[in-house]
Amino acid sequence: MSRTALVTGGSRGIGAAIALRLAQEGVDVAITYVRGEDAAHEVVRKIEATGQRGLALRADAADAEAPGAAVVTATDRLGRLDILVNNAGVGVLGPLDSLSAGDLERVLDVNVRAAFLASQAAAARMERGGRIVSIGTCMTKYVPGPGGTLYAMSKSALTGLTKALARELGERGITANLVHPGPIDTDLNPADGPYAEPQRAGTALGRFGRPEEVASLVAYLASDEAAYITGAELSVDGGHAA
Repeated sequence: MSRTALVTGGSRGIGAAIALRLAQEGVDVAITYVRGEDAAHEVVRKIEATGQRGLALRADAADAEAPGAAVVTATDRLGRLDILVNNAGVGVLGPLDSLSAGDLERVLDVNVRAAFLASQAAAARMERGGRIVSIGTCMTKYVPGPGGTLYAMSKSALTGLTKALARELGERGITANLVHPGPIDTDLNPADGPYAEPQRAGTALGRFGRPEEVASLVAYLASDEAAYITGAELSVDGGHAA
């Protein structure tokens, strides 16, 4: 029986690339999405074209009930759960005095609470050898300018979550790791967009990364070869923090 995965926020960008790469590695993959149903089903079509099973689940990470419910549904529909990728996230950027209590609540609900609840539900269902991989940001390592306080704070919480999960689940052979992407060319942050040049200049390689470059590291961490890596933070950032 194929291994199975749930990739949250898997309908586009980095999440879609991760879902497809896992499918190419022989994994059945469920993804969650909030909007863009057509895009989510297109990702499922690509997963199925590899010969693996694909499943799209509508789940709003801002809803406290949704992360756990998505894990339960994915496990029930696919028969088991071996890999969880906490990819769904939201970025609210702006000057400190422009951020509202509503902004704070939304970002923490999606970036922190949802990752915790999905991990909690997944850990209850995973067998030995399970994998939890969360997606952070290069801004937890180096913040190049103002405007990122809320986003950087929320993603930094994933460091504590990852390290604690590694300790809690290590006895069961389940690993937990954190991947920090740098500037990645996606619809939300295009390499030819108005804010691209400072980001590009901030890397050592002088370019944006591709979603597939993040996906390759996630696929490795989800593999048997990475069984001795846990509680780690790994960057795919083109030298952003160098």
